[in-house]
Amino acid sequence: MPIEIKNLVHIYNLGSAFEKIALDDINLTIEDGSFTGLIGHTGSGKSTLIQHLNGLIKPTSGQILIDGVDIHSKSGAADYKQLRQRVGLVFQYPEHQLFELTVYNDVAFGPKNMGLSKDEIETRVCNALEATGIPQGMYGKSPFELSGGQKRRVAIAGVLAMQPRILILDEPTAGLDPSGRDEILERIRQMHEKMHLTVILVSHSMEDVSRLADRLVVMNNAKIAYCGSPREIFIHSEKLEGIGLAAPQASMLMHRLREEGMDVPLDVFTVEDAVEVIRALKG
Repeated sequence: MPIEIKNLVHIYNLGSAFEKIALDDINLTIEDGSFTGLIGHTGSGKSTLIQHLNGLIKPTSGQILIDGVDIHSKSGAADYKQLRQRVGLVFQYPEHQLFELTVYNDVAFGPKNMGLSKDEIETRVCNALEATGIPQGMYGKSPFELSGGQKRRVAIAGVLAMQPRILILDEPTAGLDPSGRDEILERIRQMHEKMHLTVILVSHSMEDVSRLADRLVVMNNAKIAYCGSPREIFIHSEKLEGIGLAAPQASMLMHRLREEGMDVPLDVFTVEDAVEVIRALKG
């Protein structure tokens, strides 16, 4: 079943002098198995929205339905622990939450708390670490000895070991060098394809989401400004810039070439597609 968000409103400090509308009448459906990119500048409402999806915060009004059940109704809210096993949320800098003495034990922490058998825990831990690209030789190491990108992948493995159906990642490449960033994004792509997860990727980077997501949700001032496929979204590059978001460089190049009088399509957003267009122009 999809995630259905209906008329969602969230107001911080309601009724006080510091009242702030963080989400304003959000309506959105996220289909099973989809890869959704959630984009917006700082303060647009992205992080507030994703924290609603596994019950970390409650709406001021509106509904969130998973498997057709309102997660905050009496029947839906009966077991938030079970909800958070189905909806895995990876915060920014998740490696700051690593605490066990070994990589294996850190990833095993969640499954142990689920009361699983030793064999099931081992299977889940090994599968999660393999999915995130951590070799067996690192299982016994301290997570604090690893590189920044490796720590990030171990932290993601800790969420995967809970076997969520929905994986939400909040700026998973923040603070990483280019090689670490590319590796994390490639692992996320592989997990989506091989594990058939519903993935929601929160990012400031149009370049990242344009390569991975099949659907984009652009937020601005607590509302959904645009929603559609990457091709449908990036054709509005000037409007995106107007709300503080830069379209992918390939898309900006196509718009510049069109301004120069060249007959090029405006729905190009990847470097690979831009190369093909330029080759065609050169004959």
